[in-house]
Amino acid sequence: MSERVGFIGLGTMGGPMVANLAKAGQAPVVHDASAAATAAAATHAGVTVARSPADVASQVSVLFTCLPNDAIVKAVYLGADGITSGARAGLVTCDCSTVSPEATLDVAKAVAARGITHMDTPMLGSQPQAVSGEIFFIVGGDQATVPVIAPYLEAMGKLHMYVGPSASGNRVKLIHNGLVAVNAVAVAEALAVVVQAGVDPATFYEVVRKGGGMAYGTYFERRAKRIFDGDFSPTFMAELMLKDAGLALDLARAAKVPTPILEETKRTYDEAIAKGWGKEDFSAVTHVIEQRIGRKLST
Repeated sequence: MSERVGFIGLGTMGGPMVANLAKAGQAPVVHDASAAATAAAATHAGVTVARSPADVASQVSVLFTCLPNDAIVKAVYLGADGITSGARAGLVTCDCSTVSPEATLDVAKAVAARGITHMDTPMLGSQPQAVSGEIFFIVGGDQATVPVIAPYLEAMGKLHMYVGPSASGNRVKLIHNGLVAVNAVAVAEALAVVVQAGVDPATFYEVVRKGGGMAYGTYFERRAKRIFDGDFSPTFMAELMLKDAGLALDLARAAKVPTPILEETKRTYDEAIAKGWGKEDFSAVTHVIEQRIGRKLST
């Protein structure tokens, strides 16, 4: 089998990841349902465009996917002209998608029957980190396979961590993103109090950012000033955070852990998407809080 790497799913994250593979001299074989995304990827040196997921699988030894949801992941791996229909025994597949643990386990079991090793490699980071090659990969699956995929992970990201057997990466990612979603709503509520109570937004921002208190976090650092500036240009869309919050809530329910704060967070994201803010940054959940107080937080 060729030692080339494949990549399916050339969207907000996948496109820059392919660019970084190409820069590292990996000459990826790629496919996407979008002709525009495929054309953009083809501009990078060494990239070969394949006609289908099966076509990609037939040409590579390691194959990454970065896809929107459970249904599309299963279709790309197991559907007609999918990965399994073109792959040979020995292929290693790595799914960077944020999906349910059940989806990963179903795919891993199905492809194992064809001699394929499936890894779950979801990511921390959004588009800026994909562009700069600073993604953090959470790796689940066969630990002995990690050295095989490590060179590709290092070309696309800054760090990777093995967290356990198949679907462990998914579980860690969903718990992480559930916490992120909660934090986004909590920050929006706090900033609303700042505005309504007459506290200077810039002063509050600097106190939290520099004061050493426990309210500080990466989300606050990266988003609070943007919210006050009215900048909701997306690096990770609100509709995707709703999906992740829903999956995190499903995981919590399956684990029989009551999560009333996460449930309220998901309801707030439901409202944000229902009112048309799904394509904005996930910080656009702030608009729901703005409507509740009857004013914008930005000046």
